[in-house]
Amino acid sequence: MKRILIVDDDVAVTNYFMVFLMQTEVFETTVINDSRKVEELLEAEHFDVIMLDLDMPNVSGMDILGMMNTKGINIPVVILTGVNDVDLAVKSMKRGAFDYLTKPVDDEYLLEVLNNAIEHGVLNSTINMLSEAPSREDLDNKAAFEHLPTRDTAIILLFRQAEQMAEGDLSIFIWGERGTGKESLARAIHNSSPRVNKPFIAVDSASHSPEEFSSELFGRVRDWSGKSKEMSGFLETASEGTLFIDNIDNMSLPVQVRLKRVIQTNEYYRNNSTEILKCNVRFIVASTHDLTSSRYRDSFSRDLLYHLMVNSIRIPPLRDRADDIPLIAEYFLKEEVERTGRKIIGFSDELLELLKQYNYPDNVQELKNIIACALVNTDGEILNKESLSPYVRERIIPGEKSGDFIPMKLHDKIIDQVIETMEYCGGEKKDAARLLDIDMERLDKLIEDAK
Repeated sequence: MKRILIVDDDVAVTNYFMVFLMQTEVFETTVINDSRKVEELLEAEHFDVIMLDLDMPNVSGMDILGMMNTKGINIPVVILTGVNDVDLAVKSMKRGAFDYLTKPVDDEYLLEVLNNAIEHGVLNSTINMLSEAPSREDLDNKAAFEHLPTRDTAIILLFRQAEQMAEGDLSIFIWGERGTGKESLARAIHNSSPRVNKPFIAVDSASHSPEEFSSELFGRVRDWSGKSKEMSGFLETASEGTLFIDNIDNMSLPVQVRLKRVIQTNEYYRNNSTEILKCNVRFIVASTHDLTSSRYRDSFSRDLLYHLMVNSIRIPPLRDRADDIPLIAEYFLKEEVERTGRKIIGFSDELLELLKQYNYPDNVQELKNIIACALVNTDGEILNKESLSPYVRERIIPGEKSGDFIPMKLHDKIIDQVIETMEYCGGEKKDAARLLDIDMERLDKLIEDAK
């Protein structure tokens, strides 16, 4: 049986939950109505999950969360309170709470949350046990992470965390600067999960207008005018698999609210319809921003946020793991050599040292583009600093200047970059579009502007 501690100063509340949970024959319950006794009990006994009220005399629920953090007591906590305050919910999540429920709560939903909290606690315990002397060899599914080269201890621990998360079915929130590899990590999680043989669908909410994305996500039926045609959404396309949604902060608030309900109930409806449909999808979402900051207080649903933050991973920027840069550069060079057939065997020591010193505003994706451009610009078998484009050399090599600064319009600068890239790629539009990180339609428009 799972041991659960219920902390609430209201005796009627604790009596109700004690009886209800005991009837499930799954939980062994312990009740505390005096919050001053919690610290001593947690030091003496172990529990699988804690139900905790926030508003209590003497020692508040927030105080108890702080005490647990200070003493390193890693037990999942489900907040259960009569105050519906999403800012308070986010604050409690930042202090380590697993979830935040407002009284009264549906009994079946409470059981689901408690079971998820216990699963999360087991995951964290496993990660803590594995945290000594980490190695890629400790991964259960090394092949799923082979496209993410690293020797960095923190990153290997991150992979372990991701692998453990993959075994469950909770939604996952990945955040980090642009170009850090959030989609690649999401794909690795999918490939390590029981859903590996089902679809992995990746979408970017920033590439659609709010109105378009709502239909793309949920689908729609033909409206009364006949102008809006019926279409399936990503929820249907990703059925039984994983749906990765990048730049989730670009979603409109109404879509965020609908998504939260899908995550919670596995039910949704298409646009222009009231028919409730079932959904079997594992969600992995991503953002380049810290959505807990006050900047997103009004633009991102706090209710959705604290559900996502339960299972969250932050990918550190490339500049914080400079020792990984040569390894990643070699990986990208091998990819480009295999793709192009060029006979390039490696890097000069000088170039590798320069690459390690750069700060990479666009992170891993920028390093990949630098290697691809250098390959095009090299005649010999070794990439060296002369292989770098003038644009990159100015930014990587200290004191390097390609010439006197000439003010010009941003659009003209973009056109110049397009022309240079097309020259590097021998006129191959597909390669140029990939290096510039734009689609073919955008490239054709810029080429037309350059004429």
